[in-house]
Amino acid sequence: MSDRLSALDASFLYVEEPATPMHVGSVAIFDRPKGGFEFGALLALVNHRLGYLPRYRQRALPVPGHLARPVWVDDVDFDLNYHVRRSALPAPGSDEQLFDLVARLLARPLDRERPLWEAYFIEGLADNRVALVTKTHQSLVDGIGTVDLGQLILDAGAAERDPGEDTWTPRRPPSRAQLVLDAVGEAVQRPGELVENARSAARDLAATAEKAIGAVGGLASALRSVVRPAPAGPLNCHVSGGRVFAGLRTSLDDFRKIRAQHGCTVNDAVFAVLTGALRAWLGSRGEPLDDSATVRALVPLAVLEPDAAEFSTAGLVNNRVKPYLVDLPVGESDPVLRLQHIAHAMAEHLDAERSVAARAMLKVGGFAPATMHSLAARAAGSFSGRIFNVLIANSPGPQEPVYAGSARMAAIYPVMPLARDQALAIGVTSYHGGVYFGLNGDRKALFDVRLVAEMIEEALEELKGTNW
Repeated sequence: MSDRLSALDASFLYVEEPATPMHVGSVAIFDRPKGGFEFGALLALVNHRLGYLPRYRQRALPVPGHLARPVWVDDVDFDLNYHVRRSALPAPGSDEQLFDLVARLLARPLDRERPLWEAYFIEGLADNRVALVTKTHQSLVDGIGTVDLGQLILDAGAAERDPGEDTWTPRRPPSRAQLVLDAVGEAVQRPGELVENARSAARDLAATAEKAIGAVGGLASALRSVVRPAPAGPLNCHVSGGRVFAGLRTSLDDFRKIRAQHGCTVNDAVFAVLTGALRAWLGSRGEPLDDSATVRALVPLAVLEPDAAEFSTAGLVNNRVKPYLVDLPVGESDPVLRLQHIAHAMAEHLDAERSVAARAMLKVGGFAPATMHSLAARAAGSFSGRIFNVLIANSPGPQEPVYAGSARMAAIYPVMPLARDQALAIGVTSYHGGVYFGLNGDRKALFDVRLVAEMIEEALEELKGTNW
């Protein structure tokens, strides 16, 4: 039997449209060591690591007539130089120029005829730095058999690794006749799937009441959310094909001080700062903000399965990423009260689940936030855009340096995908004393995305200056 995509994996292919590509990205910036870190070194590193993840050399092959979900097959024409590309900014390139390039790169859908990932080695950055921009399709990363490329190539220490001998030999893909025979054979065993697969090929993923109930954490609030759509405003629009991107680094110590001062978590403080920034941004747009105004965020959180003893060090198999709906109180003018509302809402969700502590996530090898952000996008991908305004995914990272080969990573900005009706998606991660925000926006609706980044800094300063 063929290696068939799961129903969830296939759904991300079915619902993908040119204006809403279903891939997750990241922007990693590296300090070039004295010995150099060139494109060839990155190419050798990626080539070596692909041996651990066969999925990165496989493509999704459709079944004729959509009789069954696509199957994973080896790409017999796999070309590493197609997937790992070289580019450059006019030296000395600034971070703003890099982010402009990132927006253009991430707006392009991945080629369905090839394995569903790409990486770009960007040279020309000021201060002898280079950047690595990655794109990985949501159907590719399940957190169990396959992790994100950003996790695959990063290590806790600098090392010049022997690339070894590449012994991979692609298997011949099945013929059209074999694909049909396999599909029919499965349909005989599970006749309902034949009809369901044909429908799925042309059907959008609709959010169900069951998913909404799980996201809001209780029946009463779920029913209110289903009946009452997300608040209207500039964060919801018909997404165009263009993108804008902004990245921001803040200090983790600032958030730890807020935690100590107000008795909250770092995650609570991050969301309170984002709430303050969104409040200021909405005000700059002339949006009415009464005391009860809210922005509904879809917030994927990592939770343990009920029978799991601990977070797995071998992978993410003992946990799942579950989406929640959190109403951010943008109408509240007092930053401390905003923080209290956020802390209460987060506690309600986490009291109902076995949440995964940040220190447990960090036991996973490599740079786990890359995979966690991919899983967060998967968790959010099945929700209707009508019930939330903005996607916010926060995943903690290590506080010790990580390396790609001999190059130390200096900064990392997640790039979360936009849903059909969402103009802004925010990825957050902490790393080596910093908290990094990646803001991915629709080019028409969020033309002022850099203003949102500035307002995050202002909201952080405002919250730092408050007392309990």
